[in-house]
Amino acid sequence: MLEFVRERGVVHPRDVDAEFAHGKTTNWFGGSSNASTQLLDGMHYRGLLRVARREGGIRLYAAREAVPPPDDPRAVHDALLDVVVAKYAPLPLATLGMLVSRLSIGVPQWRDARGAVLQRAKARLAHERIDGVDWYWPAGERLRRREPEERVRLLAPFDPLAWDRRRFELFWGWAYRFEAYTPAPKRQLGYYALPLLWRDEVIGWANVEAGGVRCGYVAGRPPRDAAFRRELEAEIERLRLFLQPR
Repeated sequence: MLEFVRERGVVHPRDVDAEFAHGKTTNWFGGSSNASTQLLDGMHYRGLLRVARREGGIRLYAAREAVPPPDDPRAVHDALLDVVVAKYAPLPLATLGMLVSRLSIGVPQWRDARGAVLQRAKARLAHERIDGVDWYWPAGERLRRREPEERVRLLAPFDPLAWDRRRFELFWGWAYRFEAYTPAPKRQLGYYALPLLWRDEVIGWANVEAGGVRCGYVAGRPPRDAAFRRELEAEIERLRLFLQPR
């Protein structure tokens, strides 16, 4: 199959399937898909192929030139973790350890090195213990104190501010849960509740429904500040424009 891709230059999965006719197989979600498509995906995952472009959302593949192994795999692994830390910091130690473990899904060849990677990260990153919790962030990064913007933001459930539920509770003192897969009678926030950020505090959540936007608040009621009402309306209008059919 790799030689076929090299000969063609760029291939569509249907061309590969027509050539090899591997039949069907069970995919990651329990459904059925072409075995050749899964083979292409596996070759891409292992660095043998690259995505040349997309057509209608479908990946078109090309062969990837061989890359020699790094002189120091530890430095590469550390650099990969640093990218993640820069995205999500500051991180409690428990979350840092979770990220190291999850990286092993993307780079399974380094699975056995997780413990060493975490120890190097703890020594390399800036850190501080606050109220019994060890926090880590990129070395050299300095927080600047400034007044928060008078803005309302409706965040995605997996926004960098919200994705780590442990840190969310440490920051804002309440539990946010993504309940799309929770049976309706057991939902407390809603099917697709969006964390509601006002200034520098997540004070509640919002559900977008056919009849408009329905908000809930940790304090039981919205802030009485006129600026909040104005900014909430502005954010809802931005969301409405975003959701308009293109």
